[in-house]
Amino acid sequence: MNTPTDNQLAKTSQVNKPGVLSLAIKEKSMLYSAYMPFVKNGGLFIPTNRTYSMGEEVFMLLNLPEDDSKLSVAGKVVWINKVALTGRPQGIGVQFNNDASGLGSKNKIEALLGISIKSSRPTHTI
Repeated sequence: MNTPTDNQLAKTSQVNKPGVLSLAIKEKSMLYSAYMPFVKNGGLFIPTNRTYSMGEEVFMLLNLPEDDSKLSVAGKVVWINKVALTGRPQGIGVQFNNDASGLGSKNKIEALLGISIKSSRPTHTI
């Protein structure tokens, strides 16, 4: 697996307070690498050096490829890559909440990914 360069990684920044993340994914290949279809309600891997705990609630503002709007979605931390030793970036996996914004985000991401969601290519998590 190729490790993405800083320019290729989704841009992540904290907004105003801890637990609020802004994530801009510019390419479908990066969306594929970040999406976690095996998580109930869907989820995203977010590259970050900040320390989070399992189950911690976070709020995300997402920009997806081919879409100028921002999605607001809440979730909880369900995956942690502590250090980028395995060729995967350091960060967290966030499960979308089972609400309208979570399910809407899951559906929008899966529509963007289409059949590539079933690919066996490695991702940031597995």
